[in-house]
Amino acid sequence: MKELVIISGKGGTGKTSLTAAFCHLAKQAVFADCDVDAADLHLILNPDIRRSETFVSGHEARIRPQDCTGCGTCRELCAFEAVAPATAPEGREIFHIDPFACEGCKVCVQFCPQQAIDFSPAECGQWYRSETRFGSMVHARLHIGAENSGKLVSLVREQARLVAQEQAANWLLVDGPPGIGCPVIASITGATAVLIVTEPTLSGQHDFERVAQLCRHFGIPAFLCVNKWDINPEQSETLSRCATENDVTVLGRIPYDPVFTTAQLQVQAVTEYAANETAKAIRQLWRQLQQQLASQPDQGKRPKGD
Repeated sequence: MKELVIISGKGGTGKTSLTAAFCHLAKQAVFADCDVDAADLHLILNPDIRRSETFVSGHEARIRPQDCTGCGTCRELCAFEAVAPATAPEGREIFHIDPFACEGCKVCVQFCPQQAIDFSPAECGQWYRSETRFGSMVHARLHIGAENSGKLVSLVREQARLVAQEQAANWLLVDGPPGIGCPVIASITGATAVLIVTEPTLSGQHDFERVAQLCRHFGIPAFLCVNKWDINPEQSETLSRCATENDVTVLGRIPYDPVFTTAQLQVQAVTEYAANETAKAIRQLWRQLQQQLASQPDQGKRPKGD
């Protein structure tokens, strides 16, 4: 099985649209949406959820109003200013903890004189196993303001790999998150290869270089696709030279085309909806990816010292 992760230096470059097209073109494939902070692959694949599980990670401190004496010890010790004054139903002055500001350090729990603070596991979101018209899919939804998205990404990949093994799939296609942070690292570590999608702008080049450096650090083969290349052909050429300098193979470029938006509105992948030059360019990109990955090992190298 080959695991291909599609990522970008920032959001909005078209990586999800490309991932959906690859889902349409791939045979015997399983899909994973690891952009859990802003998941949107389901908007195109329209999955039928077969299994739903709660994602629990970290802990959350909560003051029991009936046991709080209002001494203020928790507020004095909280380094994150998560404790604020409140009023009990009977009118007493007490305190409460803002769950969005709490970092779960447990100091307030340890030093509360009345032991009036609970420290329960935090429910951060849900993950799903679904079926789509193209194949099985694992995806998730992180609660608003919830953290630990890197852990949820790892869980989604783990479950997707299990599904792929059950089905003896040839491909695991992963829609990764943008940027270079923890969720991205959790998405690409151990993958067969990464496809970086970028746009021909100066900021796009900067973002591409950061992502390319991340892939090089983890020893993962990386490929480049320049989306909307024709809005700035000169910058597209610069990106190609930059990719060569960063040991990234340039695989293809896709023109600017409103068909991306039109296909999304029809809840279809671009290659499913259209047969124009843009769809042909995406099909050619997929063929080149297959050829390139035919000789790649199933997993990327781990960073030194890991």
